[in-house]
Amino acid sequence: MKKILLIILAAVVAVGLVAFFIYRQQSGYTKVLTAKIVRQDLATVVSGTGQIKPKVYASLGATSMGRITHLYVKEGDLVKKGQMVATVEHVQQEANVAGQQATIAAAKTDINSYLAAEKTAEANVEHAKADLEQKRLDWERAQGLYKEGILAKADYDAKKAAYDTDMATVNQSAAQLNQAKAQTDSARGRLQTQIATLRFNQDLLDRTNAVAPFDGIVTNVPVREGETVVEGIQNTEGSTFMTVADMSVITAEVKVDETDIVNILIGQPADVTIDALPGKVYKGHVTLVGDQAILRSTGIATSQSTTGTEEAKDFKVVVTLDTPSAELRPGLSTTAKITTAHKPNVLTLPIQALTMHDPKADEAKGGVQAAAASPAVKSNPIQGVYVIEKDKSGKLRAKFVPVTTGITGATDIEVLSGLNEGQEIVTGPYKTLRALKSNSLVKRDTIKLVTPGTGSGS
Repeated sequence: MKKILLIILAAVVAVGLVAFFIYRQQSGYTKVLTAKIVRQDLATVVSGTGQIKPKVYASLGATSMGRITHLYVKEGDLVKKGQMVATVEHVQQEANVAGQQATIAAAKTDINSYLAAEKTAEANVEHAKADLEQKRLDWERAQGLYKEGILAKADYDAKKAAYDTDMATVNQSAAQLNQAKAQTDSARGRLQTQIATLRFNQDLLDRTNAVAPFDGIVTNVPVREGETVVEGIQNTEGSTFMTVADMSVITAEVKVDETDIVNILIGQPADVTIDALPGKVYKGHVTLVGDQAILRSTGIATSQSTTGTEEAKDFKVVVTLDTPSAELRPGLSTTAKITTAHKPNVLTLPIQALTMHDPKADEAKGGVQAAAASPAVKSNPIQGVYVIEKDKSGKLRAKFVPVTTGITGATDIEVLSGLNEGQEIVTGPYKTLRALKSNSLVKRDTIKLVTPGTGSGS
């Protein structure tokens, strides 16, 4: 029994000694996570959520009040431009058109009769002119005979009276011809008025028929046959038969945070995913960047808002899909990831490795925190990282190095100056990184280093 106790005691002492030596060995060291500076392709991506929308769509509203007599299509049907899709009762409109057509036919008949009267009047004029020519010759002969004393005064007066009568007859026939032409012109004017009235009545009749404005798909039919529809008046919306969308050009209309909108430009590439179609990515490009901020809470533009409170805002961005799919439907929830910048084969470091440090504050002790606590030391922090270096004795130390950065990716950021490929830097933990001082002794907390783009090491 004593032997067993001695063995246990010896083991406990051995473990204690090992722990003591390890503690002594690690005292003064700070455990840190590290990563290597590597080269890789880097892209800055801005995300926005929204819904699928066709570039061209139209809501067919009622343009005439009445009961729906026919709905020729249903939701999901394909339609062609000019195809009739719905009709409203139109008994009165048809009667007006038929009555006006009859009136026009009667007016045309009247014009034909007036044209016949013109022909008669023209013939009367020609006949009167011929008689007048004969009477003129008789009158001229009578004048010669009367001067020679051969013709009696009574016969002379009769020839002159006949000539004057035929002259009046010619003038009368010409006046009748002009009157006939005026009646014809008047009838033609009335015909044009009747034709205009027919166009008006035909338009009222056409308004009872809804036709597709372009080739597309019916996406919404909120009414049924037998229901009564009304047309809109002033600021009041009327009834809607259906919505027709041209799905040949499909867009993703998304909202982007105001802090990211300044980086988005027309033509930038985007990857669009649909919640209802997991695993599929549609390529597209930005075709519209909104210039009006939208309140996130209400969805209305700031120019239309009457509230004076400050709140988060978004901007509308439209991404047009390069290869539309028949699976897509208007209204599907979507996410667009827009690449606002891309650089191949650039130096990168993990974003979490960046910290703000005031080298002058080290002299006063305590880095940024000490500088803030000591009014005598003016804080002037700069951006940089802690680089792992070996001192002359072979111990690892964290040396602060200022760094200038470029574009930012999802987890990494571009290094423009201050670092070289392959250098090892401190990436965390966050609290340790904030309290770390330049030239501090450090010890790697993990065997496997964290490299940019690969996640955290173990």
